[in-house]
Amino acid sequence: MSSMGRATARAPMEKPEALKAPLFRLLVEQLDGAGRRHILDLGAASTPMLSLLGRSRCRVEIADLASDDGIARMNVEETSGEELAAMAESLLPAHHGDDDALDLVFCWDLPNYLKAKPLSALMNAIAARARRGALIHALIVYSERTMPERPGRFVPTDDVMLVNRGAAAKEIPAPRYSPDDLRRIMGGYSIDRVMLLANGMQEFLFRLQ
Repeated sequence: MSSMGRATARAPMEKPEALKAPLFRLLVEQLDGAGRRHILDLGAASTPMLSLLGRSRCRVEIADLASDDGIARMNVEETSGEELAAMAESLLPAHHGDDDALDLVFCWDLPNYLKAKPLSALMNAIAARARRGALIHALIVYSERTMPERPGRFVPTDDVMLVNRGAAAKEIPAPRYSPDDLRRIMGGYSIDRVMLLANGMQEFLFRLQ
């Protein structure tokens, strides 16, 4: 896996195109008539996303990890396992017990920006808040060797595609986590489904065991 390196200049971004993300669409469709669901969004709040989820019986919490310096703090090499666990807890909403367990988590492309141990700590903290069988959605850089220096800001379109409204102007090396890497890092989860998208990312659904 490539390490995070110095950012390099990137050509100005054109207007982002809508991306077909079949697993995201499937999750949204399954929310209809599924009863009340507790959802955690690790990205920034957006009106299109909240409007889309508001069509069903959902309680939505926003963590907005992309705009927090917690990602950088967790990636520090000398951080201990206990410190990583505490940081992960501090980045997530408070946990109120099994009656408030998570059913679905949208990670977007955030896992690409965490090293293996910090990513494992974050997913363990999520697991402690989630019910057995909860689903985790993530977009993993797969075919490209570089990625924008900051996580994207993915918002849904009216026809349930995704547009990245992120404005990063530089690129850094991508870790390019493989499915085997993710199985090892996310020990309490199994890969439920995975698809290769048109932009070279892999779209994952993980299931908490």
